[in-house]
Amino acid sequence: MTKPMLGAIIGKTGADIRLWSHHAERVELCLFDTSGGAELARLSMARGEGDVHHVFVEGLKEGARYGFRIHGPYDPAQGHWYDPSKLLVDPYATELDRPFVYDARLGQFGVDTAALMPKAVLKAHKQLKPMMPLGERTGFIYEVNVKALTMLHPDVPESQRGTLAALAHPAVLSHLRRIGVDMVELMPITAWIDERHLPPLGLTNSWGYNPVAMMALDPRLVPGGVKELRETVAALHAEGIGVILDLVFNHTGESDVHGTTLSLRGIDNRSLFRHVADDPGTLVNDTGCGNTLACDHPFVRRLIVDTLRHFVLSAGVDGFRFDLAPIMGRHWDGFHHDAPTLKAILDDEVLEDRILIAEPWDIGPGGYQLGRFPPAFLEWNDRARDTFRRHWRGDGGTTGDLANALAGSADLFAHDGHGQTRSVNFICAHDGFSLYDLVSYEHKHNEANGEQNRDGHNENHSWNNGVEGESSDKAILKKRRQDVEALLSTLFASRGAVMVTAGDEFGRSQGGNNNAYCQDNPLTWLDWSKADEELIETTARLAAMRQRFSCFMDTSVLTGEGDVTWLNTDGLPMTIADWETPDLGAFAMVLAGIDRETAKDCHVAVLFNRTPEPRDFALPVHDKRKWRRLEPGRSAARLTVKPRSVDFWIET
Repeated sequence: MTKPMLGAIIGKTGADIRLWSHHAERVELCLFDTSGGAELARLSMARGEGDVHHVFVEGLKEGARYGFRIHGPYDPAQGHWYDPSKLLVDPYATELDRPFVYDARLGQFGVDTAALMPKAVLKAHKQLKPMMPLGERTGFIYEVNVKALTMLHPDVPESQRGTLAALAHPAVLSHLRRIGVDMVELMPITAWIDERHLPPLGLTNSWGYNPVAMMALDPRLVPGGVKELRETVAALHAEGIGVILDLVFNHTGESDVHGTTLSLRGIDNRSLFRHVADDPGTLVNDTGCGNTLACDHPFVRRLIVDTLRHFVLSAGVDGFRFDLAPIMGRHWDGFHHDAPTLKAILDDEVLEDRILIAEPWDIGPGGYQLGRFPPAFLEWNDRARDTFRRHWRGDGGTTGDLANALAGSADLFAHDGHGQTRSVNFICAHDGFSLYDLVSYEHKHNEANGEQNRDGHNENHSWNNGVEGESSDKAILKKRRQDVEALLSTLFASRGAVMVTAGDEFGRSQGGNNNAYCQDNPLTWLDWSKADEELIETTARLAAMRQRFSCFMDTSVLTGEGDVTWLNTDGLPMTIADWETPDLGAFAMVLAGIDRETAKDCHVAVLFNRTPEPRDFALPVHDKRKWRRLEPGRSAARLTVKPRSVDFWIET
């Protein structure tokens, strides 16, 4: 039997509104005027099959504002938070009339919150046909904080800055084309609320990882709603750039027992959130955010799948990145790689060919699941991240780990008969130091966050090149620049998808703040006037090189059977003694592949030198060919690599 649709379904003569709740005693639909301020009517909803409450409202049209009030027991010790004074947002709302604003009254029993709450806007969305072909899935992903990217962009009109539509501005598209972006990964653009400790500090959430309504776009970032998303996606598609949405299905911004009642908590807290066994009043906190969604519950599973389908069919989105993704595979007894929710995503006919990326860890028991997601999922690879950092910091004994990461992390992904890498390799992401800060600070500096520098990771595998933080010393600045280029070169030489956070390609700094989630200000806004043009060109060159040679885009892990040779500086195969040399400073990775410019077989040598001195390399020659440096494209009798750098050579 087909399950009844949920949310608002607009018909010819009115609208059918449907909401699931098992423990609710009575559900009321509340209708508001177009300002969202005056409550016009409360209509009782009938409980139907499968605990779906519904009401048909004659004459209700697109644009109507609505919410819910739900009656039932208020007994937090038993997991019930029913309070009809709380206006609740429809979890199937696709647009809201205003953003969420934290107010302590949103969590106080018996206090009417209609004036404080966003109202769902009744909306119908046209369905799109199949989207752009996704092609290779090991491309260049550009992680974007939508507001931060354009707030200070001089070419974007002030009225458009900080919004999703600004990504479709010709100046922004030009930059994305210039650096060779294949996919933009948008940090959360769905409706979120600030954490309750931020307003007293005069701070606001700038990342969006505190969601309330999973389908609804946040009016601060996407004032044009689904139409704005659809048009922005289309503009990016026209440039050959795909769009990935970063979504949060692990918790809601309603937080812990001291939090707010905004949507799911007031709809059916006991069913929809995970609680300690035999203690329904105590929320499990596998997320670090106060609550954990019960993703094994049929309603939550359906909400997740329907949300993904909505963004694909209504806006043309190409894929999704899932925050704290093990939560989506958790049952009462832990994570399962074949969990029904993960399987429901993979089996859905709309989603089966979309890009799916897991952040494969949470803070719960057994929460680190890197390499254990189903084969269709790509995974953020923090082991590769730490290896790249530690090697260039100068840590001993990292050569073998670096080679493994460069080869696609076979130990993580090439198991159970799978020879393909699913790694998303990165040096830095939104969470942590920026790339430039990574080589400029040994320690975090998060004082501006108001938590006495206690927040954020303490171990970042970072270094400062002689001075902590800002410096005018030209020698130190040169070293930092070399290290940034070396790290980017290492990243783009690795097998798997590669990800760069917006601004890292031109040297952005956050002043050593490695947890800037609450800095919605110039600390995180990209200052385009300070963009390092040479570093941008380096990034563009690396992306173009990666596209040109199949050896970088191939998804199969390197095995050493005709696809890669590891050499020492004398041009001889690496020995066990070489691999085990703790302070080995230089080595070569020679890859076999196809030069797409000429459609001919070729060898590409990637030469690594992390020492402070130039290093000479010898490379074997095949069929009387010559080695030529890819940039600036000259032949040389001696292959000399500058200090603290990576060089690329092609045999022609």
